[in-house]
Amino acid sequence: MRRLCCNGLSCSANAPNRTLQKTVEVAASEDKMYSRSLGSAGIHEIIPMTLRVATTVDSKVRYEIDVTKPYRLDLTVSVLRRLSTNTVDVITPEGEYVRVLDGFRKSVLVRVAQTQPAALTVVIEGCDGPDECAQALAAVRRILGVERKLSHFYSAAKGIPWLWPLAVRMRGVKPPRYPTLWEACVNAIVFQQVSLIAASSISRRLILALSSPVRCGGIALYAFPGAEALRVTTDGPLRAAGLSTNKLATLRRVADAILSGSLDEKMLEERPSLDAAMILREIKGIGPWTATVILLRGLGRLDVFPMNDSSVARNLVFVAGAAHFDIDAVLTALGPQRGMLYYHLLLARLNARDDIGRASFT
Repeated sequence: MRRLCCNGLSCSANAPNRTLQKTVEVAASEDKMYSRSLGSAGIHEIIPMTLRVATTVDSKVRYEIDVTKPYRLDLTVSVLRRLSTNTVDVITPEGEYVRVLDGFRKSVLVRVAQTQPAALTVVIEGCDGPDECAQALAAVRRILGVERKLSHFYSAAKGIPWLWPLAVRMRGVKPPRYPTLWEACVNAIVFQQVSLIAASSISRRLILALSSPVRCGGIALYAFPGAEALRVTTDGPLRAAGLSTNKLATLRRVADAILSGSLDEKMLEERPSLDAAMILREIKGIGPWTATVILLRGLGRLDVFPMNDSSVARNLVFVAGAAHFDIDAVLTALGPQRGMLYYHLLLARLNARDDIGRASFT
């Protein structure tokens, strides 16, 4: 059964639990249709035959994409969203990952389900043509780290007695990556020097203040608000969301830098992590920890690890227990994929909270 959300997207009330073929469906509810093959991609397009100019057209694109094994969608989305109260990155009761993407002609809805160990089904709704579909699919691949290979991490983890059991239990997690540099910066700044729960609550209130809900199957979804949305909003609603004066000032500086073009993802991508971190730290309010988290979560850099983090320190003790360890030696052993330690420590904490793969509270 399908019903229209408030933005015109078609939302499934019950997600099919089967492998889907790559298709494009462009359907008007009462019109005759014809179809044509789109060639090598194996995509099939169904086009409405109608003379009614004002008919609303609903588009849905379905893909099956390969992933690098081992892969687990539930673990990957869990470290992406942190807590089930996240209102942008949502897990449905059926285990689908659902998100609204911004930056298109209109909001685009993506649904992702793991159909088999080496494949994901991706359903994209609301795209305006094949170029937007390709852009949305690329965003999904980026967010969910489907092509990342972690053989070095697993090989090194075998030699760390307290880490290896956790790595085995969480085998299949991939490093997620926010779809934009702006989103990575906001998350890193909001999470500065506060607890996971407190920061998640502030982030949620901030998103609710700056973004409009999209109803889908009884779930309220929110696109992550862009830099312009924050720049044009007065301090009142942002302070009411829980942002401190300093964090708000930092966010405004980042928004100005991104919107002016003085900071962009390309300039960071072109540089090694140390140099990229130094560029980020030129912005007042971004220190070593914040720059590291931006690189880890925003650029997918696994050769960094957020030191001097009280939460990480507690999680290390929680996982290692009474085992003696030298964190510098551990990071040296993990080498270019040391950032995966951060995600495994987070999973250990989420597992203790029974928050891995839990249906989102929206």
